[in-house]
Amino acid sequence: MQPIDYAIIALYFIVVIALGCWYQKRASKNLESYFLGGKSLHWLALAMSGSVSNFDITGTMWIVSILFVLGFKSMWHHWMWGFLMGAFFMGYMGKWVRRSNVMTAAEWMETRFGSGRPGRLARITSALIAIIFTACFIGYAYQGIGKFASVYIPLERLADHTSIGWLQNLLTEHEPACLAITVISITTLYVILGGLYSVVVTDCLQTVILTLGSIFVAYIAWSRLSPEDLASLPDGWTSLRIPWTLPELAGTDDAKFVFFGAMVIVWVLKGLLLNLGGPAQMYDAQRFLAARTPRDAAKIGAAWSLFLVVRWAMCAGIALLAITEITGITDSETVMPLVLQRFLPDGIRGVVIAGLLAAFMSTFSSTVNSGASFIVRDIWQVWFRPNASEHEAVRFSYIATIFIVLSGVAIGFCADSIAQIWGWMMMALSAGVVVPNVLRWYWWRINGIGYAFGSFAGIILSLTALFSPNTPIYIVFPLICGASLAASILASLLTRPVETQTLARFYVTVRPFGCWKPIRDAANLSAEQHDDKSESISLTILNVLLGMVAIACIYLAPMYLVGHWYSYAGICLVIALLAILTLAFTWYRNLPPNADD
Repeated sequence: MQPIDYAIIALYFIVVIALGCWYQKRASKNLESYFLGGKSLHWLALAMSGSVSNFDITGTMWIVSILFVLGFKSMWHHWMWGFLMGAFFMGYMGKWVRRSNVMTAAEWMETRFGSGRPGRLARITSALIAIIFTACFIGYAYQGIGKFASVYIPLERLADHTSIGWLQNLLTEHEPACLAITVISITTLYVILGGLYSVVVTDCLQTVILTLGSIFVAYIAWSRLSPEDLASLPDGWTSLRIPWTLPELAGTDDAKFVFFGAMVIVWVLKGLLLNLGGPAQMYDAQRFLAARTPRDAAKIGAAWSLFLVVRWAMCAGIALLAITEITGITDSETVMPLVLQRFLPDGIRGVVIAGLLAAFMSTFSSTVNSGASFIVRDIWQVWFRPNASEHEAVRFSYIATIFIVLSGVAIGFCADSIAQIWGWMMMALSAGVVVPNVLRWYWWRINGIGYAFGSFAGIILSLTALFSPNTPIYIVFPLICGASLAASILASLLTRPVETQTLARFYVTVRPFGCWKPIRDAANLSAEQHDDKSESISLTILNVLLGMVAIACIYLAPMYLVGHWYSYAGICLVIALLAILTLAFTWYRNLPPNADD
């Protein structure tokens, strides 16, 4: 790292903190302004914000790591976190969430299950789950940013300029932790100051920086890769074919991927359930709730995935450079910072590092802001201060934000790697709540007690997975999902259903599809009245499938392009364009009008 690189990074930090100060007054008007931006933000800005919030530095390091190990087969791995979710948001889920017209995903529970005890139980269950997920995400981010920054900022040099023993030990023995805490502290400052206003505005700035940085990296990789380099790749590295086993990984640190076919089945099932269940208890729901109208919410879903295209090109470039030009890599999670340190020229390195720090900060800020909203809106206001003034609530939001950050840092400090936190959170903890999240949208009979019991049963089983980390996920995931499903159904059927009036109001407002016939009849709506052209189930399914094809292909095309596999890139691009052209007629022309609220 040269002085110009450090100067670029320092300038970036100054700008984002200044933006937080600038928006402090506007964000502190009330909770809706602080957490939803007053529902006045443009849909494209919200889409950029949500998209770049997924473009986190830790997740990018993980994508590169898996690509380095598995090649293009690793794309199947990304089903586990629902990487095709934009198709579901676009097709129907975005407008469903916006029509709910609440402030948090947990508050949504009372619109679905009523404001009585079952509804409040579901609400606090959802809030607690969201807080757990938020803390885990922060711990996961802590691991990544520490490993990344330690490659570029050698704190041990500062130890030579001090004679204080404990400080020398801190700078040399705990360098990643010191750097992670520093970056997290700066990010937390602008989140506290500006709320969602500063989060979204800085996310737009970060999208520009990150896009430029990603294009730089992809171009450098494309220009350096020779036919000889590409010929040295492992057999089948560019193939998307799903082998049942990968025996070459047996006995290595990646032995968990040996039964690859079984893993793919579980990953795809998990991704479909996750997407069918709507936005998880994180910042994604917040972006759709902040949209001006359901029409804008659908547009956010469509644009969400487009801003991530450059990420996949960059990841492919980094993995290819590491495989072909660097030897002796023992920790695949450090591939990305090592490649960037070695191959980027001065100045450009500063832009790229600033962009990746922007990616970290956007994800972190979105996660923290949404996590604090659950503490304030769904726990503190409901159970402790129901009559609190808006000013008091905003001030408590600052405390909630700090609490979320400290909890996440503690989790990250106790973990050993990115994969350890990510794997448990996505495939064990998430398995415990994904089934109740699906049932709440499509089955009228599930009630607040069923949702809470199903979620708690799944979470308890997911915690036991911590004590048996070597148990294959294709065994753990079905067991947790099955137990959660059984608990949800039994608890719902053994207790009173949600009041028909509450369900009818929810059904008429949100207009979901699925097993809702008794409620549709009670609301005096015929199938024809509900399932008009814009809400047709068959048309919605078609749009979702087209969206999935388009997203998958626009991600793969630049990856193949970077590796000089032009025919594959061209095929993917043509398929994506055909799908998008079809969506212009089947989806865009049937969007709800702006007055639909």
